[in-house]
Amino acid sequence: MAYMNTTSATTPSFFARIGGAFEGLATRYKQHRLYRETFDGLSALSNRELADLGLSRSELRRVAWESSRR
Repeated sequence: MAYMNTTSATTPSFFARIGGAFEGLATRYKQHRLYRETFDGLSALSNRELADLGLSRSELRRVAWESSRR
């Protein structure tokens, strides 16, 4: 029994790679914008309000970063 196996490596075109780079930049920009909105919103809360949420001021960056990556 004879068979033929053909494989070819396809590399993305130049324009596909440029498009992928722009998509990556757009995603990073959206994540950064969400980070800033979250951080600014949490920073505006008083220490008592943060304590009610179970947070301290030292955790704000981490919480904002985690929320922007989800």
